Amino acid sequence: MARQLRAEQTRTTIITAAADLFDRRGYESTSLSDIVAHAHVTKGALYFHFAAKEDLAHAIMELQSQAARRVAGEIDDRGYASLEALMRLTFGLTRLSVEGPIARAGLRLATGGVTVRPPLPHPFAELLDLISRRLGGAVKESDIHQDVDVDAVAHSLVCFFVGTRVVGRSREPAVRLPRRMSEMWYVLVRGLVPVPRRPRYLTLATRLEREIMAAVV
Repeated sequence: MARQLRAEQTRTTIITAAADLFDRRGYESTSLSDIVAHAHVTKGALYFHFAAKEDLAHAIMELQSQAARRVAGEIDDRGYASLEALMRLTFGLTRLSVEGPIARAGLRLATGGVTVRPPLPHPFAELLDLISRRLGGAVKESDIHQDVDVDAVAHSLVCFFVGTRVVGRSREPAVRLPRRMSEMWYVLVRGLVPVPRRPRYLTLATRLEREIMAAVV
């Protein structure tokens, strides 16, 4: 049992070190030797868990996917209105990026041409599904204009959400992301939500931003 625990701890250490380097340097610019040095493990320990750098990248994207599904599930269990659930989802995923390198590295890997091996869905396809279902619910609940094209809005929102993080990666610290999410929603709420319902969701965006900042600062 103790040996198994040490092995799991070593695996976690290696993944975290790789995620940090992939996030800061990119996949192609990071070697296995770099990861070994950053994780303070031997090459033998790394190869015991991962046969190739691609396996490490896949493990990181798998952890990112698990975390996204966990956040979505926790939000769904609380019975929020669909638009509030969608907003909480985007802020929840943003919080993951602020708190640690796994989510940040997963995004960089997904935008860097790393192959996603089945049955793991591509992160953007998974995000599109999570967003589409909640947008559809928001239309039925009249929190979003009835005449919107849900597929088009979902695609645009994925691009907005991902693009905000990609641009921010090279220009400002990750702790700035909650503010950028709030700004994103200020634009979206004004374009998608009927006027009488806007104050609720504009206030929610500000509150969610503050909640993240209070938790991570």
